[in-house]
Amino acid sequence: MSFINNIKNRAKSLNQTIVLPESLERRTVEATAKILDEEIANVILIGNKGEIEKVAEGLDISKAIFVDPDSFEKMDKYVGDLVELRKNKGMTEEKAEELLKNDPLYLGVMMVKEGMADGMVAGAVNATANVLRPSLQILKTAPGTKLVSAFFVMVVPNCEYGANGTFLFADSGLNQNPNSEELASIALSSAKSFEDLVQVEPVVGMLSHSTMGSAKHADVDKVVEAVKIAKEQNPDVKLDGEFQLDAAIVPSVGASKAPGSEVAGKVNVLVFPDLDSGNIGYKLTQRLAKAEAYGPITQGIAKPVNDLSRGCTADDIVGVVAITAVQASL
Repeated sequence: MSFINNIKNRAKSLNQTIVLPESLERRTVEATAKILDEEIANVILIGNKGEIEKVAEGLDISKAIFVDPDSFEKMDKYVGDLVELRKNKGMTEEKAEELLKNDPLYLGVMMVKEGMADGMVAGAVNATANVLRPSLQILKTAPGTKLVSAFFVMVVPNCEYGANGTFLFADSGLNQNPNSEELASIALSSAKSFEDLVQVEPVVGMLSHSTMGSAKHADVDKVVEAVKIAKEQNPDVKLDGEFQLDAAIVPSVGASKAPGSEVAGKVNVLVFPDLDSGNIGYKLTQRLAKAEAYGPITQGIAKPVNDLSRGCTADDIVGVVAITAVQASL
């Protein structure tokens, strides 16, 4: 069974509720119709029901839960709770009411905070910063997590590497130039995410243009230090580096370039040294290898909020909603 079909089947058994705040976007309502038809999750759409139904002409979204900010019966409670959460940052009742009535992203995140929804998916028409800002302000980071990061699950057809062609690429969507401590945090969070979602033991490779000291540069030193930190923080995770990409995933190259490593040539979780390489890497794999790319998926937020690419399709949204539903159950 494919990765995404397995995720959908897991989501179907969980009966989770996911809020989609971008309800006047056609791709969102197309995804809603598919999610409800396949019973992947319950869906909350934020906005005026009549306006949403106009956008959804020809689609069956009748089983969705519609929440109009202008008539939402829990608005007063949410306003009060938001003021309490953010009073140290200068939040007033007037500001809270304006945010919750006029910015569906804030209302959606408050629904997750209050337990009305199990997770949120947005980003088809909003920038990443706009999606994550209310999430970090209201939900904050998960216990024991120092850094919120983003990854893609890549499923490469006809590929014998990784977990039968399935990999996790991180950070490919959020942190521009992580330092050694941040790279270590990304690596350990990614290992857990891979195990949770793919249900295969993670084998983590810290990537570089160098393999085990073959090059000398401050950029290499950063990765070497990250490996040391990650191993100290969780010695049970199979993790090593620094590796060039081929030494990480190709057994023969790994054995040649890093003969003392138990990880070389077996990696399924690829941790890139910066956002440039991570983003370029996933897009190269997606376009040239015709890989399926699921993400960016966030990790490290107290409850799951996931950001879409603004070029996403309705099917992409369906997939991310299924992943979010599974994340919410973990």
